[in-house]
Order: sequence, then structure tokens, then C-alpha cells
Amino acid sequence: MDVYLDYNATAPLRPEVAAAMNAAFGLCGNASSVHRYGRLARRAVENAREAIADAVDASAAEIVFTSGGTEANNLALRGSGRPVLISGIEHDSVRAAQDDVEVIGVDRDGVVDLTQLETLLGAAAAPALVSVMLANNETGVVQPIDQVVTLARRFDALVHCDAVQALGKIPVSFAGLDVDMMSLSAHKLGGPQGVGALLIRDGLNLAPVQRGGGQERSRRAGTENIAGIAGFGAAAALTTQSVEAAPGLAALRDDIEARVKAAVPDAVIYSADASRLPNTSCIGLPGVTNEVQVMALDLAGVAISAGSACSSGKVTPSHVLQAMGAADDAAASAIRVSLGWQSSAADCDRFVETWTALANRRVASDLAEQSVA
Repeated sequence: MDVYLDYNATAPLRPEVAAAMNAAFGLCGNASSVHRYGRLARRAVENAREAIADAVDASAAEIVFTSGGTEANNLALRGSGRPVLISGIEHDSVRAAQDDVEVIGVDRDGVVDLTQLETLLGAAAAPALVSVMLANNETGVVQPIDQVVTLARRFDALVHCDAVQALGKIPVSFAGLDVDMMSLSAHKLGGPQGVGALLIRDGLNLAPVQRGGGQERSRRAGTENIAGIAGFGAAAALTTQSVEAAPGLAALRDDIEARVKAAVPDAVIYSADASRLPNTSCIGLPGVTNEVQVMALDLAGVAISAGSACSSGKVTPSHVLQAMGAADDAAASAIRVSLGWQSSAADCDRFVETWTALANRRVASDLAEQSVA
């Protein structure tokens, strides 16, 4: 049986989500139409909006549906009209949203440097927008958003938080974080691909990036993806259940890491000493590129990834690990293992056994080369 351990790329669709989407597929109306069919479609959208609002402690009016986390991040950064400061470990959709961003460094665990942030905020030509993710997609490191917000408020700056990887893994509260904008994506928590949301604090004006219609209170033009939004709402309704399962995932992750280190002492567990998502492990195998590891494990029926899935096809070192101070060769030998709602101890056993066998082949190869030399 194949093993799937790449939940941070996409979580398998939950059956409750599939049922909600199947029901929505039967709706033929446009949610902007005023006739009965349109009103039924609109009801599906608004029910989902309420479910997501409940899941993240927000008001439904603060939610703008998008095509995913990437669009939500672009809308936040490009729509603010402000100088932008981002951390060095942000997702590529934040890094590439604007050309003229200032980068905030991180420490060796991948935690944002608050001292440098304060300096950059003080040097900004105008009140800035600070974009710091809640949890990193590669290492799972959770950022001190409360401290980021406190600093930002001193300089009249806005705060955007990419919470795409956090929702469903740790408690996420838009009101509690006190940020101005927050990005979400359905497919990271067992919802469908191609739908997300940007939460915008009530009263904050944001220039739309996608124009041409009055949908989403004129903040994001385009006909709503009714089935996708319905699926997002169904997935959001399960977040409490998912968070309650987190300690079990953390135990599985910790067991993986302990066994990896016992079998291969020079293996690196990135950000092991930092606060992390319970499901995420970033593991380095010196001397073996992440591409080789991913391919070897795939051939053995185990699916993991080399960093962000959005960078697939790019054989380059992880910018996240580089920002943390890792050398290029070390950053190019790291893989990500991420667990989720279907993960089992047997899955983790299969990964450890397969990965350890690969590492042992590396040792055997090194000994053979030394013998020849």
C-alpha cells in the first residue's frame, strides 16, 4: 500500500467535503443572480462564509473568497499601496507579489528577527505593511505574530499574516492575532484545490487587484466558485476536530525524528528546538540531494516532498533554509515530511524504513569510494 506524507502540499479531500461539493454541483444558478436559482447559490456561498468565519473567529463580512492562498497573498500585498516588509522565509507568492520588498531576517531556527523588524519599520519612508506567515510550510516553525503586531502598531504599520499552513493544525483566531489581513487556503485542510480567502479587517480599504465585477463587495471580481467554496466551508467546519487530533500527529512526528536520528546520527532536524506545527518535519540527509530522496521514496511508494510544492520542478536549494543560515548543499539535501488526517503509525514506519535504507546505501557508497581511493 502506498503512503502519503505530503499534507503540507495538499491534504486528501475529506469525505464530508466531497459530499458538500456534490450537493453544490447540483446548483445551477449564478450567486449574483436575483432569481430563485441564484438565491440558492448565494445561500451556499454565505453558509460557507459563516462556517469559515466561525472557524477563525472572524465576522463573515471580513472574508473575501479567492482562487487560493497565492491570490489572497497577492491581493494583500499589492492592494495595500504601502511599502512592504516580509520575512525571509515567506512563501513564494509573498516573495514575488512585489519587486520592491524589504526582507526581515530570521534566526537559525527560522524565527523572525524582531530587532531587525523594528529597525526596518523605523526606516520606512511611510507606514508599511508587514507580512509574516503564522507557520512555515517547510519547517513548520510558528512565528511570534503577537510581537510582530505590537511592533507594527508602534509605527502605524499594517500586518498581513499568511495562515495557509496553520489552519486546521493549530488554533487560528483572526481576532486573537489582531492582524489586519490573513490568507487561507482550502486544500491544506482537506478541502478542494483552487479556493481560498483573504480576511480583511473591518474598515480597512484595500484596492482590488482583480477587477471587472462587483462580487465579494467589489473587493475581488469574478463569478464565485460555488462548489469549491461549499467544500471550503465544510472543511473549515472540521478544524476543531483536526486541532484536537494534533497531539497524536505530534507524537508520530517526534517518533519519526527520534528514529531518524538514531539510525543516521548526522541527519539534521531543522527547527527542532522551535515551536512548530505538530505535523511537520524537515529532515536533512547530508550528501544526498532532496531530489534523489524524493524520487527514491516515490519508487518505494512513499510520497514526501522537497520543500514547497509550488516550487516543484526547480532543483534549487530551499530559500527558507538558506535564510536560516544553512549552506547551499545542506539546503539542497532537506526533505519535508508532513502528516495529516489519514496518517498512521504504519505510514511512519514505512517512511523511516525506506529512508533509512536510502541513507545506508549512501554510507555503503561512501565506504566503497574510500576503499577505491
